Amino acid sequence: MNDSDPSCGPAARQVIVMGASAGGVNAILALAPRLPADFPLPILFVQHIGAHRTELWNLVTAAGPNPAVPATQGCVPRPGTIYIAPPDQHMLLDRGVIHLSAGPKEHHARPAIDPLFRSAALAFGPRAIGVVLTGMLDDGSDGLRAIKACGGTAVVQDPQDAYAPSMPRAALACVQADHVVPLDALGPLLYELARRPVPQAPVQPPPGLEQAHAVSLGNHVMENLFAIGHPSAFTCPECSGVLFELNDKPPLRYLCHTGHAFSLRSLAYTQQEVSSAGLWSALRALREKEAVLRQLADTGRQQYPAQASDALREADELAAVCVVLRRMTQSMPSHGYFDLPD
Repeated sequence: MNDSDPSCGPAARQVIVMGASAGGVNAILALAPRLPADFPLPILFVQHIGAHRTELWNLVTAAGPNPAVPATQGCVPRPGTIYIAPPDQHMLLDRGVIHLSAGPKEHHARPAIDPLFRSAALAFGPRAIGVVLTGMLDDGSDGLRAIKACGGTAVVQDPQDAYAPSMPRAALACVQADHVVPLDALGPLLYELARRPVPQAPVQPPPGLEQAHAVSLGNHVMENLFAIGHPSAFTCPECSGVLFELNDKPPLRYLCHTGHAFSLRSLAYTQQEVSSAGLWSALRALREKEAVLRQLADTGRQQYPAQASDALREADELAAVCVVLRRMTQSMPSHGYFDLPD
């Protein structure tokens, strides 16, 4: 425990873990004033922010009666405090203590929601409450499934109420949620859940959950992959390693030997990002080669006319290729088809 941190306190009897992506900042700022002062449980919140600097905790503190703080390593979550994952670090619970990790990205995101949810499922079992808010794609679905499988409570923002409904829809597609509510009703619901009798009976974690948590903590060896999945035909867009298709589903998930993790939808999304970047990189390299060839033809026209003519002809061919490649890069499909339909 980090005794020097005033936001840390004695272990809470229950915990609320919450995740959001697109629209999440407005969602947590709208929720904060709807939570009563001295809220009886800690809330751990992940917002997809990547490595960007943020002062979100200051905004949340100003918006409501309960303090919000950046999560710190070794802190025991304290009731009535909202802990926000810092930039570019996963926030986990390890035996009830906050653990920060710069480990492999999940769903091309760090911080990601699933690692926190899975760790809460293992650390608190039926005393964990998971909340999936607005966002794109499906981060949070697997973690919410783990919370539910360990006897915890699954809460999902009503997709019709969400700024980006894809994440709530994805969660509802693979988890039988206990509560589906609009944002306005979430504060009173969480207060009601926080005051109910605390479930005590432990639930056996589902197969693969402890191994997945070990990956998030960095305690991962490649041999373990064969116990929880099998090699797929896909490679990791982050490190080019082999992706293993995991046995626990839905949702369909993939994990590489270095720990990068994807759902099928986040893999498709990330592959599109990588392929788009590759096309632009190829276009730049071809344009540079064209320019070099034209300069070579210009400087050698008098002394080496035959070679200069060859260089000019190749430059013209490259220019035609670049026209086609630019059309391809500009006609890449939008990301909309990765979201679940209405």
